[in-house]
Amino acid sequence: MIAMGRSRLRLGLSGLLVVLLVAAGTYVLGARSEWAPDALRRNDPQVVHAGARIYTQHCAACHGPCGEGQPGWRERGPDGLMPAPPHDDSGHTWHHPDAQLFAITKYGLAKLIKQPDYQTSMPIYDGVLSDSEINAVLSWIKAQWPKEIQARHDQVNAQYQKSLER
Repeated sequence: MIAMGRSRLRLGLSGLLVVLLVAAGTYVLGARSEWAPDALRRNDPQVVHAGARIYTQHCAACHGPCGEGQPGWRERGPDGLMPAPPHDDSGHTWHHPDAQLFAITKYGLAKLIKQPDYQTSMPIYDGVLSDSEINAVLSWIKAQWPKEIQARHDQVNAQYQKSLER
């Protein structure tokens, strides 16, 4: 019974984190964004190929060669940090608009959620990868998702854009 309560609590906290990320991303990225809405090109073979190469070099060690993430990614590890989540359709990457994914990759989650003390093992790629390289990686990730998930992610992006127009 206690384990069931803990599972519900974890699920609830995970849901709350997603809501906070979306809200924070809307606030942080609303007025200013270096990210161009059409920058992800999942159907451009050259961009996707470049993204695959960059992903292999910079991301696969933690997120897995196929984006499968680390085991137990929903639970804090012994170091108190969250393991790398999957970027395939089993994870939550596709639940976030492109602009937030870009911001997390470039600036880090702590800046996005305005919690400078938030600890994560995810590197900040500002100054390491160019904007076009980050977009290429995100394009490769999105190109790996089934068409249904790509369509759902397009809806997430559309809802995010509407929220900016309010």
